[in-house]
Amino acid sequence: MSNALAIAGVTAVLKDLLDTGVVEHQMVDALGAGVAISALPPDRVPLDGPQAGPRINLFLHRVSHNAAWRNSALPSHDAAGRRVKTPPLALDLHYLLTAYGTEELHAEVLLGYGLLMLHETPVLTRESIRTALQPSPVTGSILPSVFQALRAADLADQVELLKITPEGFDSEEMSRLWSALQGRYRPTAAFQVSVVLIERPRATVTPLPVLTRGRFDPALRRDVGVVVAAGMTPPFPTLEALFVNDHGTPNTLRGGDTVDVSGHHLGGSARSIVLRNDRFGVERDIPVAAGSVDDALAFTLPLLPDDLPAGIYTMQLRVQRPGEPFTRLSNALPIALAPAITSFPPLALVREPGNLLRIRIACTPAVLPGQQVALAMDGSEAPAQAFATASTSIEFRFPDAPPAGGTPLLRLKVDGIESVVVDRRAQPPAFFDHRIVLPA
Repeated sequence: MSNALAIAGVTAVLKDLLDTGVVEHQMVDALGAGVAISALPPDRVPLDGPQAGPRINLFLHRVSHNAAWRNSALPSHDAAGRRVKTPPLALDLHYLLTAYGTEELHAEVLLGYGLLMLHETPVLTRESIRTALQPSPVTGSILPSVFQALRAADLADQVELLKITPEGFDSEEMSRLWSALQGRYRPTAAFQVSVVLIERPRATVTPLPVLTRGRFDPALRRDVGVVVAAGMTPPFPTLEALFVNDHGTPNTLRGGDTVDVSGHHLGGSARSIVLRNDRFGVERDIPVAAGSVDDALAFTLPLLPDDLPAGIYTMQLRVQRPGEPFTRLSNALPIALAPAITSFPPLALVREPGNLLRIRIACTPAVLPGQQVALAMDGSEAPAQAFATASTSIEFRFPDAPPAGGTPLLRLKVDGIESVVVDRRAQPPAFFDHRIVLPA
């Protein structure tokens, strides 16, 4: 693929094509004057003075996406959602070829030769591109700096060859275009160069070759091939929903919670719940007893260790299905591991001068440096005081504290995930007794 220099590279190749044609067709002899080849906006082409003279000018007036290549592929992502491959940027370049002359018929002669050269070169070969961008025996040191950069455009190595095709512009379209350019109209022809493929090199993931289609059967000495299963339910372990018996908050777990999981094809041996958090690079297996029930399972989340921080996780089931010699991983369900306040009453609850309330609580699991920690007291919220290491004891300070005797409800927030304070099993739902009594 080409890189981002490819657009400028195409213009440079076209200039070289026209410049070579001027020499081969001896146009200097035909006009009696030198011919300049340029790639300037029409309003910057000199029409008077010493700089004026016979000229063929190229102007890239529009860039469009190539419809065929744009739909040829889709972005590829890995299991974590990171993009590992991006389709190439496929562009069509639209040019104006304009002839300028200082004498009668000069412009018509130049336009004729210019169109003939484009007509005779409908495809830019790889060799002509390399010759234009990497001239030999001319050394790169004597080229202008922009042309030295274009030598790295990789334009000759892209998979698609560059094709030149004429474009039809009626008088109204041409008039509007030249009015927008604010230039004096000269004989002009439009053409298109297609297709330029631009891609930035980046590391990608390439899968290994397939060794077998399904399980290898030693008796048959070959793989079993594709297994066809009738029905709408896929024959793979699938988690559909979970319910936390201790509080009923959807998809939110605390250490010690008992969880019921529903799905299908969940039965088997060597079962475990896999919790994974990409932010902290955590992966933890929680053993689950073997069972033959396919549509449900239950497990108890152990008390959260300090290396399993509060946050958003994915939950999967690892299981070895009956009759299979290997384990499978189910789909992933998003869950939140919520923090919990473990000190009621708080470790410290002091009202200081200026009506500043200082509260220190104990929590589980430990909060880590970099996590956003706050304590909510009814409708008031205060950020945690600075801590440098993982800690299970955090201090908060509330200015303009409520008066003594109040009983506000405490909620700990870690990275936006609140401790569970609502018992959703009750009818109607009720708060857990996570309240404190404010001192005088």
